[in-house]
Amino acid sequence: MTDKTQYTPLDQARRFSVAPMMEWTTRDYRVLARLMTRNALLYTEMVTTGALLHGTPRERFIGHDEMEYPLALQLGGSDPGALAECAGIAEAWGFDEVNLNVGCPSDRVQNNMIGACLMAHPELVGRCVSAMQAAVSIPVTVKCRIGIDDQDSERDLSRFIDIVADAGAQVFTVHARKAWLQGLSPKENRDVPPLDYDRVYRLKARHPELHIGINGGIKTLEACTGHLNHVDSVMVGREAYQNPYLLAGLDQALWGETIEPLSRQAVLEQFRPYVARRLDDGVKLNHLTRHLLGLFHGCRGGRTFRRFLSENAHKADAGLEVYDQACRIVADSH
Repeated sequence: MTDKTQYTPLDQARRFSVAPMMEWTTRDYRVLARLMTRNALLYTEMVTTGALLHGTPRERFIGHDEMEYPLALQLGGSDPGALAECAGIAEAWGFDEVNLNVGCPSDRVQNNMIGACLMAHPELVGRCVSAMQAAVSIPVTVKCRIGIDDQDSERDLSRFIDIVADAGAQVFTVHARKAWLQGLSPKENRDVPPLDYDRVYRLKARHPELHIGINGGIKTLEACTGHLNHVDSVMVGREAYQNPYLLAGLDQALWGETIEPLSRQAVLEQFRPYVARRLDDGVKLNHLTRHLLGLFHGCRGGRTFRRFLSENAHKADAGLEVYDQACRIVADSH
């Protein structure tokens, strides 16, 4: 049994979280992230109820390392019974929180009544949340949008929040863009609909009793601290992946810690034993190093580092010698 007292309490960790992102927030990325921030809440990729209940082995979907805590599992689904069963699995596997996806706009999840299309069915979301909460003692939270398609009034968002909160949800992370489910691709839905942070701020002002977090287009620690003047937490997605060293300043900026963050070079050094262990498990080197490609973003030698890994880590015989050569490239540049 893991002693969770050595990790940041969930209510404090939630102040900043790294958003769940398909194919990005894998267990390997999360270990890398944890080297740079011991406090932030990390999320898995979204796992559908069907994959978790019927896919094998479960380790493939929800396996994780203890050093990743505090850690939340995001579920995709709309069947209350299946979600309750999956929430129970999440708790049994040691996750600190289980989150329901009500924000993903992809066609695939829409066809299965998963993600942002559930914004149009708040009563169903409420039943899902209620069933999940009845099955577990860990928090059940919701990640949603400010609206979908022509459902674009604050009244629609307020109604959604009211119904789901009445069902028992107390923590909402709101992506401050609406989702166009008809006419925009998932990629376009990350950029085209305009951000409306003020709508999320007003939602928090109307619901001081709820935990309201904000997500969408946040790229700097300064922006994070600005949002925290209006809401309870911030969630950062693409920037935390494409420029992962952003995370290195978090513990000082948001939690007031005095310990100096690891240098980028030290992050590589401390990640190396994990890489060696995963290689021994049969994981390909490029599946590990792809999460490092942005680590030296904007730094001297960063482009050469990225190009070397991109050209060599995918080779069949690539091992620690490739990793070490990449480390020497950036060491020689500084």
